[in-house]
Amino acid sequence: MMKLKYLHTMVRVEDLEKSMAFYNLLGLEETRRKESDEGRFTLVFMAPPDQPECPVELTYNWDGDEGLPSDSRHFGHLAYGVENIYDMCQKLMDAGVTINRPPRDGHMAFVRSPDNISIELLQIGDALPPAEPWASMENTGHW
Repeated sequence: MMKLKYLHTMVRVEDLEKSMAFYNLLGLEETRRKESDEGRFTLVFMAPPDQPECPVELTYNWDGDEGLPSDSRHFGHLAYGVENIYDMCQKLMDAGVTINRPPRDGHMAFVRSPDNISIELLQIGDALPPAEPWASMENTGHW
């Protein structure tokens, strides 16, 4: 069988600083950056501190990208495991991020990045017991 190694996931971003701030809220850190004067783009790789081999590549085109921000549902989503889904959702909400699919089940939530990338948050291990305000919170938009 041919060996396969995960490298990264790439998403296009409209505002690099705003997008980086969002991924920082999730706990990702910049691991490397490439600026291309000739290609007129910047690539920023961000990953969890203990998993630098699992980055998301933020691609910023200096001259803009007319397709952003679109619905981006054709992309699917990024998924990250979190130690406490309620704490993470609260942190994001406190920073002004909309919780599109609240963690009513103590296991799964969805939010969107500033560029409309759907982000799935999954509780590591067993689901947490249902808790308010999450248990009765309605969905907002779509994910």
